[in-house]
Amino acid sequence: MTDSSRPLRFDLIAFDWDGTLYDSTRLIVRCIQAAVIDVGGAKPSENDAAWVIGLGLAEALARAAPDVPKEKYAELGARYRYHYLQHQDDLVLFDGVLQMIDALRARGHKLAVATGKSRRGLNEALKSVALRDRFDASRTADETFGKPHPRMLLELMEELEVAPERTLMIGDTTHDLQLALNAGCASVGVSYGAHEPESFDELKPLFVAHSVASLGAWLLDNA
Repeated sequence: MTDSSRPLRFDLIAFDWDGTLYDSTRLIVRCIQAAVIDVGGAKPSENDAAWVIGLGLAEALARAAPDVPKEKYAELGARYRYHYLQHQDDLVLFDGVLQMIDALRARGHKLAVATGKSRRGLNEALKSVALRDRFDASRTADETFGKPHPRMLLELMEELEVAPERTLMIGDTTHDLQLALNAGCASVGVSYGAHEPESFDELKPLFVAHSVASLGAWLLDNA
C-alpha cells in the first residue's frame, strides 16, 4: 500500500485523452484512412495515420493526406467526423482508468486533460464516460494551439496555479512528450497507444508504462 501521507512531487497531472485514457487509437486510424479515401486521396498506412494522433484535427488530416489539396480539407474533416461519430459510442476507457483517477484525486493531485481533440469532441466523449467531474480543467487543440506547442499546458498551469516543475504530462505520443518539454514540465509515456515507445527515448520521459495498472502504480509511488 502506498503511503498517502507522502508529500506530492507533482501538484498537477495532465493527461492526454485518446490512446492514454480512452481506447480509441484503432478507431481513429480507421477513420482517418476512410476520410482520406472518401475525398480521393491515397489511403495512408496504419503507421502514418497513427503518427498524427494527438495533433489538432486539421493538422493531423493534412499530414496524413499530403496528396489531398487544401480546398478539400473542410470536406476531409467532415468525412473524418462522420466516420468517427458512427462508432463513438463503441469506445471505452482503458481498464483501470477510473480507479487510477480516483486514487490520484484522493491523494490531492489536481487533474487535467490536454488533448488534440476539439472541444466538441472532448465534451461528447465526457458525456459517454464517468469522467466529467473528475478533472479540474481541460484544454483542446481548437481553443488554443495544438501539440507540441506548449500553450495548452501553459494555460492549464496558469488556470490551476501550478508551476512547471510541479506539473507532469502523461501521453501516448511523441507530441505529448514534446509538449511537456516545451512547457518545461516532466513527462511519462504510455506504450499502449498510438506511438511506438522506442520513439520516446530522446524526449526523456521519467517512465514508460506498458499498462494502466503499471502507470497507476508508478504514479502512486513517484508522483
